[in-house]
Amino acid sequence: MASTAPGILPRRGGKTRRRIWPRPELAGLLLLCIVCLAGEPGRAFDLPPLTGRVVDQAGVIPAGSRDAIETKLKDLEDKSGIQLVVATVKSLQGGDVETFANDLFRRWKLGEAKKNNGVLLLVAPTEHKVRIEVGYGLEGTLTDALSSVIIASAMVPRFKANDFPGGIERGVDGIISVLTTDAAEWHAKARVRAEDQQSLFDVLFPILMVLVIIFIFRHMVSSAGGTSGTLVRRGGRTIFIPYGGAPWGGGSSGWGGGSWGGSDGGFSGGFSGGGGSSGGGGASGSW
Repeated sequence: MASTAPGILPRRGGKTRRRIWPRPELAGLLLLCIVCLAGEPGRAFDLPPLTGRVVDQAGVIPAGSRDAIETKLKDLEDKSGIQLVVATVKSLQGGDVETFANDLFRRWKLGEAKKNNGVLLLVAPTEHKVRIEVGYGLEGTLTDALSSVIIASAMVPRFKANDFPGGIERGVDGIISVLTTDAAEWHAKARVRAEDQQSLFDVLFPILMVLVIIFIFRHMVSSAGGTSGTLVRRGGRTIFIPYGGAPWGGGSSGWGGGSWGGSDGGFSGGFSGGGGSSGGGGASGSW
């Protein structure tokens, strides 16, 4: 039998068949695509179970304040169907407050499934972080701007004085007033806050633009200096066309959503979420 070159199959029917061997770079690209599609596994938080309208894992709410807050939360749900839950945690477990709150909200399924009218007020005393997470159905009423004003004006000043029960109760009062009464006062505060931020932006924007232009120019110069390429003429102009590695690298980090760890999330005390969900609406603060 006549020998054939590697990758060449014997002739059959007058035709030479070539075996297609994957080139090394193609195989590597395929492997990279598989890894990217698979993604990194989501970070698993050890989330506390939903045991009531107030889940004080951090132990910062005395019994008297807890009872008063729970009464307000129950009254809100009985009258409007809105499910507002307060939670304090010992730690964010190395995550950011936005991701932790969104995972906890989805794990507890706050609010009614069809209305998505749940709200989570999360406080992490150890990391000095607070978050108001809002369900889909309430994002038009309890907006990000109003949530931010409630945190900044009603809660953070109390938290700075280590008055966690007072700050939480004032935050609850602010949320309830926006959801159920005339929130003109809160809207006025939100407008003032937005105008202040806009004024600061107007001052800083020209400076930022100059810095961005300088950064891009320096990056282009440094990239061109270390990049192979060729010179071509187009329309009477000489153009440098780089080739080879891209000047910017890609990567990803962080955690995927929808992954929970820890307890099985069993609910006790006859209280549970109604199947609601949140898409990340709300606001965060720190002190």
